[in-house]
Amino acid sequence: MFLEAALALLALALALVARPWRMLASQKPLVHEEHGAPAALWTPLLATLAILPWAWALPTLHRMPLQLQWSGACLVLLMLGWPLAVPTLLLVGVIATLVSPGLSWPEALGLAVWSGVVPATLAMLLGVLVRRLMGERSFGGARVFIYVLGRGFLGTAVCMFAAGTLAQWTGHVLPGVGEGLSLVARWLMAWGDAFVTGMLSAVFVAFKPQWLATWSDRIYLPRP
Repeated sequence: MFLEAALALLALALALVARPWRMLASQKPLVHEEHGAPAALWTPLLATLAILPWAWALPTLHRMPLQLQWSGACLVLLMLGWPLAVPTLLLVGVIATLVSPGLSWPEALGLAVWSGVVPATLAMLLGVLVRRLMGERSFGGARVFIYVLGRGFLGTAVCMFAAGTLAQWTGHVLPGVGEGLSLVARWLMAWGDAFVTGMLSAVFVAFKPQWLATWSDRIYLPRP
């Protein structure tokens, strides 16, 4: 628990240094969003706080032999950006504890760190690498597919599996899964997150790009 608390406090401190509330200060929640307006992050933020806690609490609300955990952290990262995603994911862990009597505070902290902060941080670092590689080469119209497939789909699978592997190395085992099959289970769960994140990121790029703080027309849709 000490490691998870230290990681959570460090990530939260770094995120608050970036003053993420500035991304929301100039916007009002639940207002009509016009096409071409600045990124309206209130909608994905409130949707995350309303939906994701139930997804995190579901394995403890219904006892099953195989408890599969959906994260959603990479999708939250793509929508809100890292400085705003970190406090949001930590708050999701708090809400998940309040809605589920079977989820203790230490378990919620571990969930918020290994299923929230760590994969979101890895996804942020992957995004920095992707943007640097695109800056060095010309991909033309393929840049939008790099965002959707690279960051939304394949990147999510890699980040979720890496975070799950780190969690297992620190002693966080999957309930009902043998130690020899834990990595296989985490690999399969990572692809579940990848499919959802890739699908929704493609939909948002096409219809609601203002819901993606990590999306930029200038970067991913360069003019010829």
